[in-house]
Amino acid sequence: MIRELVVISGKGGTGKTSVAASFACLSQNKVIADCDVDAADMHLVLRPDPVHSEIFESGMKAWIDRDACSSCGECLHYCRFDAISDDFVVDGISCEGCGVCAHFCPAGAIEMRNHASGEWFVSDTHCGPLVHARLGIAEGNSGKLVTLIKKKAREIAQEKGYDLVIVDGSPGTGCPVIATISGASLVLVVTEPTVSGIHDLQRVLNLTRHFNVRAAVCVNKADINPDNVAEIREFCSVNEVPVAGAIPYDMDVTRAQIAGKSVVEYSSGPAAAEIRKIWEEMKHAVG
Repeated sequence: MIRELVVISGKGGTGKTSVAASFACLSQNKVIADCDVDAADMHLVLRPDPVHSEIFESGMKAWIDRDACSSCGECLHYCRFDAISDDFVVDGISCEGCGVCAHFCPAGAIEMRNHASGEWFVSDTHCGPLVHARLGIAEGNSGKLVTLIKKKAREIAQEKGYDLVIVDGSPGTGCPVIATISGASLVLVVTEPTVSGIHDLQRVLNLTRHFNVRAAVCVNKADINPDNVAEIREFCSVNEVPVAGAIPYDMDVTRAQIAGKSVVEYSSGPAAAEIRKIWEEMKHAVG
């Protein structure tokens, strides 16, 4: 059976990708999936070598046939996104694909076409296969792309006989996160001992509870505010969520990022040591 360990966070900047990249380097027989498709950065650490890529199509955009266009201006009147210029050219970024212009065009000169909103890749890395993606500027439907990436990662795991998929998820509680945790064996929520970190941790744990997904918590930069760490532990205890570990503040984490390496590859310091302990716990819990 293929197990799926998902690393998420209630807010950005908690160290989620640093933890997920370290897990990727510590684990064996796995596929890695970067499902933070709106701001993918796992590739900065794993330095992937793409072996396959495909265009990701999502939604539709208007296209105007200038030969058929009568320049009547009806599309300009009905477009609420100002996506059509005075010379009847569609701005692909502004167009929301609603189709109103095509519906009301008396000349039938406007066609709604499938839109390429990004690209997804299968790559080789020194830590194993990586499935990742790149969305274009102002593109949406990232939940659909997350689902595609997870599906492909599971297919690769099945083909290679691997039993684990390690997923770097999106921050927050929106559609990409819901798509990311769907079907997960275990979710590790990385948080920090700040007011916003605690608030967003509570929100994301409510989300995992709603979808009946097992969760554990990891506190990053734990020594910057012991009182808030105690509050996090109390909240997790009351809600029966295990705290897998507390990573101390360590400048080697920043140095590893600058060097383009995972924390456990770069350092043997206190942060790396705690991440290794957390991985051992996750390895047993996810099984």
